[in-house]
Amino acid sequence: MDKKMKKQLIKIIIALILFLSSLLLSFKSEFINNILFIIAYIIAGYNVVFKAIKNITRGKIFDENFLMTIATIGAFGIGEFPEAVAVMLFYQIGELFQSYAVDKSRKSIASLMDIRPDYANVYRNGEIKKVDPNEVNLEEIILIKPGEKIPLDGVVIEGESLLNTLALTGEAMPRHIKPGAEVLSGCINNDGTLKVKVTKEFGQSTVSKILDLVENASSRKSKSENFISKFAKYYTPIVVIIAVILATIPPLIIEGATFSDWVYRALAFLVVSCPCALVISIPLSFFGGIGAASKIGVLVKGSNYLEALASTETIVCDKTGTLTEGEFKVQKINAIGYSNEDLLKYAAYAENYSNHPISLSLKDAYSNEINEKLVTGTKEISGKGIIAKVDGKEVLVGNEKLMKENNIDFQKSNEMGTIIYVAISDKFAGVIMIADRIKEDAYQAIKLFKENHVKKIVMLTGDKESISKEVANALKLDEYHAELLPQDKVEWTQKLINEKSEKGKLVFVGDGINDAPVLALSDIGVAMGALGSDAAIEAADVVIMTDEPSKVASAIKISKKTMQIARQNIVFAITVKVAVLILSAIGIATMWAAVFADVGVSVLAILNALRILNIKNN
Repeated sequence: MDKKMKKQLIKIIIALILFLSSLLLSFKSEFINNILFIIAYIIAGYNVVFKAIKNITRGKIFDENFLMTIATIGAFGIGEFPEAVAVMLFYQIGELFQSYAVDKSRKSIASLMDIRPDYANVYRNGEIKKVDPNEVNLEEIILIKPGEKIPLDGVVIEGESLLNTLALTGEAMPRHIKPGAEVLSGCINNDGTLKVKVTKEFGQSTVSKILDLVENASSRKSKSENFISKFAKYYTPIVVIIAVILATIPPLIIEGATFSDWVYRALAFLVVSCPCALVISIPLSFFGGIGAASKIGVLVKGSNYLEALASTETIVCDKTGTLTEGEFKVQKINAIGYSNEDLLKYAAYAENYSNHPISLSLKDAYSNEINEKLVTGTKEISGKGIIAKVDGKEVLVGNEKLMKENNIDFQKSNEMGTIIYVAISDKFAGVIMIADRIKEDAYQAIKLFKENHVKKIVMLTGDKESISKEVANALKLDEYHAELLPQDKVEWTQKLINEKSEKGKLVFVGDGINDAPVLALSDIGVAMGALGSDAAIEAADVVIMTDEPSKVASAIKISKKTMQIARQNIVFAITVKVAVLILSAIGIATMWAAVFADVGVSVLAILNALRILNIKNN
């Protein structure tokens, strides 16, 4: 509990002691009783009265402070001192519950604020200086000791370690990093000492972008929140007018009616009319939803996007890096006359001097150190492959064209993926199949999308038709379109937007680097595993901090739960309000009942809103 809440609790306790003392102890002097009530009222309600006066001077008259003030002062006017104090006391108890609820929601988001680094150890003039991360320049070298937060984005130039990425990604599994690896600010260095060259200034670093997203998320209101704001704007003056009519007209036209009785009814009517439960609990529901999402590594840029996710009808996914790992790896080796290990060795040696992605995949699969003295006469043939002498033998590594051009009698492979043919000393030696593998999490993601009643799941990709078809069939997608240019993706997305229902939403999920136009065009753009990408964070409405597409399904689940809770609160609050307003107007509900109705509805709505924080990840 923070200082503000402690102060609020102490104030309530003191006022409650004075209130109960006056109520329970039969003082002989009514004057002393009333003085105790007034002191209790001032302690419990001075800030409410002060806010009401302050808002009136600013032209903002009809709010809950105004309603509470006129209702309680009116109660004093008709001699109902205990009820006037009770109204303020219970109102403050309701406010305390609200503060607690908001604090709990904020803490779930503020856990992200722990990623803000306090300092950076930077090498300057042969010394290590501890400075503010804002003062570190590009290309400077920083030292990160075990247990310290990484203060800025950069590239490791020395040292190995395990990084705790929990605060950024929501994942407990540490990530192993070594020289050449990119590191993101906000992660915690678990064990080894690292030297890192800074690649982004603090203002552009990952941690800075995340904090900015979180701090500004609540500024984009959902339709539900806008409805409540408009509702309160018109509702409050209407109930004040009804209260005035209730206090003045019936005593004039009903025989035997007294002004004190109808003024009392009008005051009770005003107390219960406060739309606190709606005004507090609806934004709190969305605030809690954003907090629940952030706990699992999903950053939602605003309540409007969280609300929109609940209406997801179509999900469009990029392939490479989204549904597949985005890394080409050797998947299969079929050697003829050689062992698979030897075939891979010859291919890796021949590709030693190339930086082509296929060459890198072969060398990565071989993993052993290459003796460059054994490789001579390397010749790269554009669009076909490589010819090199390895340990005195001529080795051809490439596609069908290379084999045909050199009159190699080869066996054509029908495997899906990129097929590499290898010939050694003019004889066909086998094939190596290189492919991008489907993520294990992608299968789970598609299953969860369907469980969340997504009507259509589509894949748009620039990859080959044959490979795309295999991925689409394996994942059981509803539709796919292959060999697309960036502008084609935009056209297909627009077509799919036109096909969906009026209330349905289209979500595009991509890596955020080359998909920025489609992310911006879609109803909700989701950038996945792209924290280091400026384009992703700028163009996307939701940022997934890992490379797991199933997190999108988790975000939809949280969105639906948030909307369910918000609707429950709206229906519950309005139903109870209308019932007690009617009872107050006809004189059945006393001001005590009105207070309990107002505070009780607020507390129950707040507690209901807090349930969103306990939602579990898929």
